[in-house]
This record gives sequence, C-alpha cells and structure tokens, in this order.
Amino acid sequence: MRTVLGRTTVIGLVAVAALALSGCGSSAGGTGPSGSDTGPVPVVTSTNVWSDVVAQIGGEQVVVTALISDPAADPHSFEPNAQAQLALSKAALVVENGGGYDDFVQTMLASAGTTAPVITAVDVSGLANDPDSAQQGSGADTSHSTAANGGADGHDHGEFNEHVWYDLPAVDRVASAVADQLAAIRPDQADYFRANLATFQDKIAGLTGKIDAIKAAHDGAKVAITEPVPLYLTEAAGLVNLTPDEFSEAIEQGTDVPPTVLAMTLALLTDQQVVVLVYNEQTSSPETEQMLTAAKDNGIAVVAVTETLPEGKDYLSWMDTNISALADALGR
Repeated sequence: MRTVLGRTTVIGLVAVAALALSGCGSSAGGTGPSGSDTGPVPVVTSTNVWSDVVAQIGGEQVVVTALISDPAADPHSFEPNAQAQLALSKAALVVENGGGYDDFVQTMLASAGTTAPVITAVDVSGLANDPDSAQQGSGADTSHSTAANGGADGHDHGEFNEHVWYDLPAVDRVASAVADQLAAIRPDQADYFRANLATFQDKIAGLTGKIDAIKAAHDGAKVAITEPVPLYLTEAAGLVNLTPDEFSEAIEQGTDVPPTVLAMTLALLTDQQVVVLVYNEQTSSPETEQMLTAAKDNGIAVVAVTETLPEGKDYLSWMDTNISALADALGR
C-alpha cells in the first residue's frame, strides 16, 4: 500500500491500444463487444504494469485499458467514474493486483455486474499464501524469506508485501494465466498467445539470470530501503534489508516516523552499515529526503525505483533498468 506525499494526486483512465505500449495490439477491425469472436479482446487492468504484461501476451489480439496509469496516482484513493465503469462493463478479461492494493476493482465489478474472468496477480503468484516457501519460476531458485514481508533482519513482519510485480516468477505466473484466459476467450488464437508467452518468459529468464549474477557476487550485502516496493527483487538478489519495519511501513502508509526510528534508520547510512539505498522516487517525504541526503553525504550508492511503469518503458525494459542499476551500485 502506498500514499503519495507532496503532490497532487491525478487519476488517469488511459486506453492502451495500438502501439501505445510495446507489444500492444492493433485495434483494426473494431474492438467488438465483450465475448465477441471478432476484433481485439477488450481487457481492463487496474494499473499500467499489468496492462503492459497483457499487451505483450495478447499482442494485436487485445485492446487494453489501464484504470490507473499516472505515476502520482494512489490506488487506495481511486474514485471510479462513468468512463472507467463503462470500460469494465465491456471487458472480456480483468486483471487486478490484489493484496489490498487495488480493492476498487472488486467494488467496480460488483457494480458493473460483469461475468468476465478476473486474474488476481497476488493469488496467482502464490506469495500471499506461503511467502516463506520456495517460489519456482523461469528456472531460478527464488526462495522467499521474511524479507519479502519487510526485511531479513529478524523482525516480525506482519504485513504482506503486495508489490508482487517486483517478483519475476510471480509475473511469469501472471503472464501464463493471461495466456490461458485469452486462449479460452479466443481459442483460434491460442497458438499466437502461447508464442508470445514463450517470448516473454524467455526474457524473464534472461532477467532472472542477471539477478542470479548479482547474488553470486554480492550475496548477503546490506541495503536500506524507503518502502517495501523493491523487496522481492532485492531479496532474490541475496541482499539483506536492514531498514526498521516501523520506518518503511510509516512511509508506505503516509504516517509520521517516530523520532527514535528515524534516528536508527539514518544511522544505517551515516554509520555506513549498508552499501546501497533503494529509494522509491515516486514517494517523497521529509524523512525519505533525509535518507537520500544522508546516503549521498556518506558515499552510499542510491538506486532509484518506481512503483508504476515509467513513461516510455515496457515491463521488461523497466525491470532490466532496475536490475542493472542495482548491479552497478553494488559494484562501485
């Protein structure tokens, strides 16, 4: 869960069609009604992250609408409008994140009365049910310890980290579920969806290899974070998060950080207890700015990440940029 501070929240409804996203399908031939066997399949997703995954699997056979595409948007404050509700009512497939991240989707589905299948990424990922067990995907060992729930420092982590799109095996599973559902909706295009899925999974495997290389070189390296957003990625790379849970949870919830907790967190940087600060640049507060300043003043490498898909990036290139930045920072 995330609260964006210090900026005006803008909620955008963007139809992701034609070439608006890498791999997204053409709308030639008409979109057709939900369930129609002609024209691209109308798909609605909660965020642009999942829209891009759908677009890469569905290609020219889908037209995708992302209910939230603006980086400054907070899913918890999303207020559906008539345009959003109309898009959902016509959807042949819906993809939500789940885990409390985008509960508005379920509210809208109840109002729309749609019978379209719904893929919930958190459920498909398997991370919520058993976050401590080995999660296999793309041929990689991606065992998840408590770091996925907020750190690997022995703290009691009570809250599930819903940012499952930073877990490559989870995204691989969601992409497979998308291919399955699209094949069920449009059986004559099943081979096309499977071919796109295979291409996507090959690229996920390539990214997993880069994460494995980081782990081989830097397993056990200590890091700090401002929010839990990147923890699935950092843990897969073998990195240990030392940030107090009270700090990252307060930043995520938009609440005040207790002075003693802030002092403990800043000491990680001023005392050079960590080698990298992973900083969510979409969420700014006085406390996170203090962390950023302390890192720079003490020669701690900073890796900036975002919660939603940046403009001009697809999911794969976005994750590749994050992984490369992390490797560069650790190699300093």
